[in-house]
Amino acid sequence: MRTTARSRRLPAALLAAALLAAPAAAAAPPAARAPAAAPADPARHLRPVPGAVLRPFDPPPRPWAAGHRGVDLAAPVGAPVRASAAGVVHFAGPVGGVPVVSVRHGPRLRTTYQPVAAVVHAGQPVARGQVIGHLAAGAEPGLHWGARVGAGYLNPLDLLGRRRIVLKPPAG
Repeated sequence: MRTTARSRRLPAALLAAALLAAPAAAAAPPAARAPAAAPADPARHLRPVPGAVLRPFDPPPRPWAAGHRGVDLAAPVGAPVRASAAGVVHFAGPVGGVPVVSVRHGPRLRTTYQPVAAVVHAGQPVARGQVIGHLAAGAEPGLHWGARVGAGYLNPLDLLGRRRIVLKPPAG
C-alpha cells in the first residue's frame, strides 16, 4: 500500500478533532470538578452536637492531598453525639486508634463522627437524633463530622439546609 502525504495527515486530523470534541469536564483536574451534591432533602438532617464550628470544611485540591474533609464542632468530652439523620450504622470502632462511628443514609450518603465512643454497633438501624455515642478525648477539640456522597466529600453543614454565608476578603 502506497502512503501519501494526505493519508498520513488524516489520522492526525481525526485525533485532533476527537480531542477537541471531548468534554472539558473529562480533562479538568478533580479540584475543578463540581463538589458532591447534597441529598435532595436536607431538612431530614440535624447537627450531631449543638456547638459552634471550630474548624470549617476545607476540601483538598486533589483527592490525595491534605485538607479538612468535614467540620469540627465544639463539644465537651463526654457529650452525647447524635445521628444527623436516620440510617444504619456502617462502622463503629477504632480507625488508626481513633474511635469512629459511620452511618449510612441510603445507598450513597454516609456521615462519620469522631472521636466517638460508640453505644451502637455495625448493622444497627438508628433514628434521626438518636445518641450513637459520646465524645471521646482526641487530638483536636470537639467533634469531627464528615459526609461523603459516593466517593466525593461534602460539607456536612450542607445537609442542614440553608446556612449563614460568610464573605472573606480576597487573598493577597
